This record gives sequence, structure tokens and C-alpha cells, in this order.
Amino acid sequence: MAKSGIKSMDWILKIILVIIYDIYGILRRLTSGKLVPMIIGVLQIFTANFFGILWLVDLITVILKKDATVLVK
Repeated sequence: MAKSGIKSMDWILKIILVIIYDIYGILRRLTSGKLVPMIIGVLQIFTANFFGILWLVDLITVILKKDATVLVK
């Protein structure tokens, strides 16, 4: 069975989406199904990624662990 969803994206595509305004991190939090990450994802859209902090954290975690893991699990 083929994987579907945001977690099954190619690693390079994840990095590109993180570099472009952290789209991958925002989508990952909004589709997590948990309330706190969803609220953080919405706030992330309107506060310029918490002034770049979450963008940098997501970029590092996607490069090292191949997935945005902060505030998602």
C-alpha cells in the first residue's frame, strides 16, 4: 500500500518547504490531530514563525531527523 500524507514526502521536498516560510512545519502541526500543535500551527502563520525561532528549529530537525518533530508528537 502506498504511503500518503505529509509525512511521506521526499526529504528534499520537506527541506524546500521548510525553507519557504516553514510550510512543512505548519502543515505538519495542523494535521497532527492534537489541539496544542494545531494552535501553534495557526499562531505560526500569523506571527512570522515566532520570529524565526520555529523556522530554524524545524530546519535543523528536518535536516537531522528527516521530519519536523518539535511540538508535533
